Amino acid sequence: MDLLGSILSSMDKPPSISDKQKALIKKQKEEHEKRKKADAEKLKKFKEHVEERIDKFLKDDAAKEYKFPPMDNVFRSVIHDVAEVANVWAYSFGEEGVDRYIMLFKREHAPSEDQLNTLRRGDEWNEEVGKRMQEDRKRVAQEEQQLAMSKKKKDNFVPTTFYKDKYQHLIGKDAALQAARKTEANSSYGCVPSENKKDQRSIEQTLADIRAKKRKLDTTNIPAKPDEAVTK
Repeated sequence: MDLLGSILSSMDKPPSISDKQKALIKKQKEEHEKRKKADAEKLKKFKEHVEERIDKFLKDDAAKEYKFPPMDNVFRSVIHDVAEVANVWAYSFGEEGVDRYIMLFKREHAPSEDQLNTLRRGDEWNEEVGKRMQEDRKRVAQEEQQLAMSKKKKDNFVPTTFYKDKYQHLIGKDAALQAARKTEANSSYGCVPSENKKDQRSIEQTLADIRAKKRKLDTTNIPAKPDEAVTK
């Protein structure tokens, strides 16, 4: 006997199946096929029901949406397939395994984002809810616009050239008035105390001062006498 034959002969033979076991396996297989056909027939009838329901929905001009009751994923997939063929919007809402359902919408009455978000949250939707959401969104937009305009106005604020108006938003109105009294801005003199820029003398006093300066200047320019120069 060769080596291969000895190995095969030493191996355990597969367990034999009795006729009773063969009959049980055959019965289980037949039952599986039977259930499979029953499920297929059930899905077929459900698909026909969905087609009839969607067809009726499309023919009803007053209907804008239709809600199916909660069901398993297998049946929801059938509804999605039929809705796609019928050119109808189909959206699923609710919690999987609890109350997941499908709602249909006609193409000319497509749901808004507000409606979809409301239904996804599990809240009730109606025209009053939609109107209130639009008003809230409009109010928020107006508040944001007013806030932006206020900020822009503050950023573009340019103080006037008067100290009492220019700095009163920083140091206060009283302090600004005091600063305005002490200092006057002028393009020729710059910012110096007002006492240094105003001549407080009268006209007569001014003329007298001018004549005195002139006499002093004339006296200084007179040449000295020879003897006076030697003496000096």
